Amino acid sequence: MRSVSALAMAQAMVLGATPAMADEAAADSAADADAIMVTGRRVSQADEAIGEGQVTNTVAVTREALLSAPSGVSGLKMLEQLPGFNVQTDGALGLYEFGNSVQVRAFGLSQIGFLVDGIPLGRSDAFGGSPVFRYVDNENLGVVQASPGAGDVSQPSYASLGPIVSYSSIEPQDDLGLFVSQSFGDDDMKRTFIRLSTGRVGPFKAYISRTKLDSDLWRGYGTIDREHWEAQIHADLGGDSWARFKFVANDFFDYDSPFLGLSTYLSDVPDLGGKTGRYRGYIDVPEPGTPGFEPTVPGIAYSNSNYSYTYAQAINVRKDKLYGLTVHGGIADNFWADTTAYWEDKNGYGVSPDNYANSLGLYTAQLAAGLPVTAPKGMQYGKSGVGGDRYGFTASLHWEMENNTLEAGIWAEVDKYHRTQARLNTTDGSPLSPPTGETVYFRRDYHSQRDTTQLFIKDTLSLLDDTLELTAGVKALDVHYRLSGYRDYADYYIGTGPGYGPQTGSADYTDGFLPMLGMLYKLDGRSQIFASYAENMAFPRGMDDIFSTTLASSAGFVPAPKPETAKNFEFGVRTNQPEFYASLAGYYTKFDDRIQQLSTLLPGSAGATESYYQSVGSVEAYGVEFTGTYKPAFLDGLAYANLNVTYNIAKYQDNLPTGTAIKDNYLPDSPKWLVTGGVTLEPASWLVANISGKYTSKRYADMENTGALAVKDYAVFSGYVDLGDGIDVGPLKTVKLRLNVDNIFDKDVLSFIYPIGTNYAVYRPLSPRTFQLTISAEY
Repeated sequence: MRSVSALAMAQAMVLGATPAMADEAAADSAADADAIMVTGRRVSQADEAIGEGQVTNTVAVTREALLSAPSGVSGLKMLEQLPGFNVQTDGALGLYEFGNSVQVRAFGLSQIGFLVDGIPLGRSDAFGGSPVFRYVDNENLGVVQASPGAGDVSQPSYASLGPIVSYSSIEPQDDLGLFVSQSFGDDDMKRTFIRLSTGRVGPFKAYISRTKLDSDLWRGYGTIDREHWEAQIHADLGGDSWARFKFVANDFFDYDSPFLGLSTYLSDVPDLGGKTGRYRGYIDVPEPGTPGFEPTVPGIAYSNSNYSYTYAQAINVRKDKLYGLTVHGGIADNFWADTTAYWEDKNGYGVSPDNYANSLGLYTAQLAAGLPVTAPKGMQYGKSGVGGDRYGFTASLHWEMENNTLEAGIWAEVDKYHRTQARLNTTDGSPLSPPTGETVYFRRDYHSQRDTTQLFIKDTLSLLDDTLELTAGVKALDVHYRLSGYRDYADYYIGTGPGYGPQTGSADYTDGFLPMLGMLYKLDGRSQIFASYAENMAFPRGMDDIFSTTLASSAGFVPAPKPETAKNFEFGVRTNQPEFYASLAGYYTKFDDRIQQLSTLLPGSAGATESYYQSVGSVEAYGVEFTGTYKPAFLDGLAYANLNVTYNIAKYQDNLPTGTAIKDNYLPDSPKWLVTGGVTLEPASWLVANISGKYTSKRYADMENTGALAVKDYAVFSGYVDLGDGIDVGPLKTVKLRLNVDNIFDKDVLSFIYPIGTNYAVYRPLSPRTFQLTISAEY
């Protein structure tokens, strides 16, 4: 690796400077490097952490932080240390797909755009979507970069109303090597990660990795089983050109745990498993021949609805694969092209129990309507199939000329989704028995498709000897949507007669002018002022749920909702000083036609919910976000601290169409204050230790801001100790032992909020204190 001075000299010579000028530039560069003191084994790289050179407030989780997190932590939980991101997950690793929520400024998880190595991931729905945590492992990530609200016209997404999060993988290493990590933790957690690197072979270098994680649920009966593969091949094509092939396969199987109502969480009356408070969870099924629940219908052994509180029919199965090919072509000096083609194959299903009484009523009606259904035998195997594929490409051109950098590009994608939903008999009606081919009643069987095209052009103009940069861009977004098939019950039957039959409906969403403007002013070599404005349009979230609603009055589709649109303003300053680096940004966001997810409890289930979507008018948000790291010189590198602070006010601007008053109320799950921070100690070359905390202020749980439902403020702490960093043992390099502790003081609170309509919500509790021990080494 070249020294800083050599690099500076080379850069100066490339720019046409004389050797004397090059020497002077190298000296200045070396002096600057010597002045920067904020370094350490767990200090994030400053330019990434505070987004140097960006016109928007851009923050990052860098590789140093990723390698300090508990092994196997989900791609969403990685974001909780960033300013602005209110992340709530189920469990210390955040692996339960229905237990993740993110709020940032005025936006929720479904209004954030996600990319992995330049591949857009579309929607984050657990049913039919592409949640980012299926496609990343923290050991293989180089950086997670996030823009909380202003967006960028060059980023491909129809979901984002401004926020964009980009996950970038590490490149394959140049040397042959093997990395192995083994983790053990509470709840019988075992995780093995292994990555084999080929090293450079001619123009190629590659790696392949496998993760296997097994664990019991921390709450209730059931397990988690995750097998995850990643592979990457990098090829040098000569000059500045290169190609990368990426493959990810994720095979995930887990069991559900129930949401809790506030009164249930506070009750002293135990559940069917004898548990109270945060430990309430689904129970094991009594074995045949042992005392079980008394039948409520003579002759039907499993007719008691208590069987719906057992774990065996609360299943989630996902098998997803992602393929991507990226080519970077250096066409000429200061002129290059980037193209990425991708294909995602999605497969899976979910199962929820349905009790005998509920199934019997629906079976009777559908039998009278002439449908080929079979009488229920007991508890029903409620299977929801989710599958489909998604494919597309992005292409862009970049041209640097004089003081301008011009970019233009296109994104096109087809996303196909197949949803089925029916209740099936098991062989004898027991939740433990396998399903048969006998359908007790039908509910859904439809295909939907999204055809997306996005075009953009962006120009960055440098003025005043590169002191001032002005950015202007615009994108055009078009999404065509189509749904065809059996939408819901009324397409199968109405009363005791035939239903409407399969139906087809479509909707189009187009905006040809979505602009962005940005300004970056460099006060000196260390400090910058930035400002930005952007407009965004998002494809309506929950569109499958909206269009699969059937009307009693006709076979027609419900009116297509308007797209959500947002306007985002930002202004801030960032600085990189000898003892600290920091960024401070203020923002204002307004978006119209917000589609709010409203939910009702699903009949015949133990706490499961169904959702529908409705426009609730406009929302406004404003606030301040700060991030910084401080490493005082007087401690001589012994310790350093980091702090993230968010102050956010997000309120509804209209009442509900039903007349329910919510104007000027706070958005559910949106805290005014969010503070994370920590202190890291490096007392020896072989020891790194950290303790960090997260404070979340009071949050309302419903749109009406009912005080009794609100979640009080709380703080939770975590920490780690890393031993052996940099120690070699024989042929093994960088042998390390790391202990992670989550929720050190065993805080018992409701952390996750799931709003249900008005005046009601359900919750998920914060997991208890959890330990994890990880041993890793390279060869």
